[in-house]
Amino acid sequence: MIAHSGEGAHDRRSTGRAVTRRAAIGGVVGAGLLEMLPLGTSRQNKAMAADLTAGADRGAGDRVLFTADAPQVYTRAQWNARAPRRGAEVVDRPPDHIIVHHTATANARDRSLAHAFALSRSIQNIHMNKNGWDDAGQQLTISRGGIVMEGRNRSLKAIRSGTLAIGAQVLHHNQHTIGIENEGTYMSAAVPGALWKSLTEVCVWLCQKYDLDPSEAIVGHRDYNNTSCPGDVLYARLPQLRRSVAERLEGAPSQSSTSQSGGSDGGSILSPLLPSLDDLG
Repeated sequence: MIAHSGEGAHDRRSTGRAVTRRAAIGGVVGAGLLEMLPLGTSRQNKAMAADLTAGADRGAGDRVLFTADAPQVYTRAQWNARAPRRGAEVVDRPPDHIIVHHTATANARDRSLAHAFALSRSIQNIHMNKNGWDDAGQQLTISRGGIVMEGRNRSLKAIRSGTLAIGAQVLHHNQHTIGIENEGTYMSAAVPGALWKSLTEVCVWLCQKYDLDPSEAIVGHRDYNNTSCPGDVLYARLPQLRRSVAERLEGAPSQSSTSQSGGSDGGSILSPLLPSLDDLG
């Protein structure tokens, strides 16, 4: 996400008014803005099959992951964030889109809380030291172990109050979007079950808080900017994500959520070194 998300490059043009979840959403996937990748390629099928092979929706240490009604989001104080150069601007309006990113970092096997906190610190350091931004760009971060953390300062309080802490996570569209960084690189690797479960729960939570229709609101970074983010595999699963979130909002059991709930290391382990800024999606 990093190479395409300039601090202060806030374009106040929106892609249109948000459609609320009160609208009819049964089975509809995003239209207009989105040009979906075809499903069913051998690479994607292999990745999804790998995601079906593991156990229950639990994080590190058999810790049951949060549900959307009572989300567990670790604060900046808990992961020991640096002080931002200046406080985030908070606007008294909701976002109209949820942007799904991947960090384009190593597909780490470590699912621990310590690893997740170190990830958040690394992201913040890159955004502040190399990009020259005021703080971490994204509002929320999810580790491969499904651990959810606050990103940019003031984000968690803003979500809870139905407002928006302006980030730096999608060029020209920061004023009306909220971004979720998902740890890993998903060009060909499967998405771990714990991460997928938490991403679903976070999107349910955000759609509830902001009264968003997931069929329109949940998009990938590449829908706005010229980037491979959030990776071919994760991007191809966004229709499934929209359906799962819609089912949860309507109170129906989500077969797609439960069927994809297992954990998987999701492919080869990449270099532990952080990639160049141009590669961070």
